[in-house]
Amino acid sequence: MKDLLDEIGSCTVCDSFFLHQPRPIVSISSSSKLLIIGQAPGRKVHESGIPWDDASGRNLRSWLNLPEDVFYDSSKVALVPMGFCYPGSGKSGDLPPRPECAPLWHSKILNHCTSVKLTLLIGQYAQKYYLRERMQGNLTETVKAFESYLPTHLPLPHPSPRNRIWMKKNQWFEMSLLPKLKAHIEKLNIV
Repeated sequence: MKDLLDEIGSCTVCDSFFLHQPRPIVSISSSSKLLIIGQAPGRKVHESGIPWDDASGRNLRSWLNLPEDVFYDSSKVALVPMGFCYPGSGKSGDLPPRPECAPLWHSKILNHCTSVKLTLLIGQYAQKYYLRERMQGNLTETVKAFESYLPTHLPLPHPSPRNRIWMKKNQWFEMSLLPKLKAHIEKLNIV
């Protein structure tokens, strides 16, 4: 595992696409029971080097009902983005994750994370990559059909504060899905 993390940490495959120094950010362990696959680190996470170290991370930890010490314990929770480095920002927020990372690293990571019982697919990039033709027409429909992906996967919207409008339009998420998500997390016995 250490060799893999060192290899990921020194990756520069996307170097020519960035205006900043690449800083791959991932947290994994062979004993992780929960795997969270997100999009890509934002600017704040790029600066701190800590996955989900921003408002989105606070929202996600609240959704999961996980304290920080458990969330950041890689022996319990693996944090793997679709793109390991901050992609930079565009007109309406961060750019999409670089497409090179997942094909290059995810299968190697999954081969090491053999204790995973549940994988959370956060946002459309993770859902498209992992669910492929099983994905519904759009993110909302995919998340709404979350029970059809259990017990191995559970799709979620991105917990960004920018998604407040989506949350307001889809109150079923907070009322129906979140309690079931918390129950699944509780069954993992990681707290």
